[in-house]
Amino acid sequence: MSKINESPNTNNKYEKKISNLPQDDGWKPVGNLYKYQGFWYGPSLLQNVISAQESFTPQPSDIVLCSSPKSGTAWLKALAFSIVSRNQVNDSTNPLLKKLPHEIVPFLEIELAQDSNNRNLEIPFVATHIPYDSLPKPIIDSECKIIYICRDPKDVLISHWNFDQQVSGIGSESFPLEEALEQYCKGIYPFGPYWDHVLGFWKASLEFPEKVLFIKYEDLKTDGPFHVKRMAKFLGHPFSMEEEEEGDPEKVVNMCSFENLSRLEVNKNGKYYLPDLPTFVNKSFFRKGKAGDWKNYLTDGKAAKFNQIMAEKFSGSGLV
Repeated sequence: MSKINESPNTNNKYEKKISNLPQDDGWKPVGNLYKYQGFWYGPSLLQNVISAQESFTPQPSDIVLCSSPKSGTAWLKALAFSIVSRNQVNDSTNPLLKKLPHEIVPFLEIELAQDSNNRNLEIPFVATHIPYDSLPKPIIDSECKIIYICRDPKDVLISHWNFDQQVSGIGSESFPLEEALEQYCKGIYPFGPYWDHVLGFWKASLEFPEKVLFIKYEDLKTDGPFHVKRMAKFLGHPFSMEEEEEGDPEKVVNMCSFENLSRLEVNKNGKYYLPDLPTFVNKSFFRKGKAGDWKNYLTDGKAAKFNQIMAEKFSGSGLV
């Protein structure tokens, strides 16, 4: 069995700072997690988060796509890219046909952390799981647009648990769901706590609605075209009346649907390579893509207890 992060991949610049942080090893597929600015990270990613905070410089036209892991990140990347590039590509030339969405839109805390110049400036997107208050200050202070996607935390838990088991090779006998649920409810897992992650962007979207757009995974599932048009308007790429009449918002939704992307050859058999992380098989990012899959894993009693905890955490925020 292996772990996603087995040991701190730190250089002398960060080693002492990270080693002195609070630690926890309860999320077994990852190994040691370190608490930094209120959130938990594996050591390699934490080094990159700190590096990005110190050195990342956004472009004024950048669009920053944000999420907690397993909340619809690949879907958000595909939708945003298709919206902005719809007049430059067509059904046969869209890069999504041959590339994983994560290959098109790089992660700030992975590919761009050490060198922000290592990017294709023709694609004005940066993705991140970094919480709002820990984003590099130049992003917060810039004119960059930010889109955040959130998802039912029960589905996030199940997706995260399944994904980390698959990537690490640690099976459910070594990391049972009950143990993952306990860690999740304590907020101790990569980029957790979930509630603080969501609330950071939720509050920013209320305070700066022209800069931060907050969308829900389940809303996209229910009425994709409406929310695609909402995203397009927010990004300054609104659909024209003619485009709407021709069904272009629906075409974007269909192109980026789980059913369409998951059947593409690149997403069935391709691999995704990242520095300091294991090699991912692309199909691991396309498990089910459903809302409510948690019902296949959590008993009514566990779900009710989970909902109570989340209701307490989100109490008073206005977010349901």
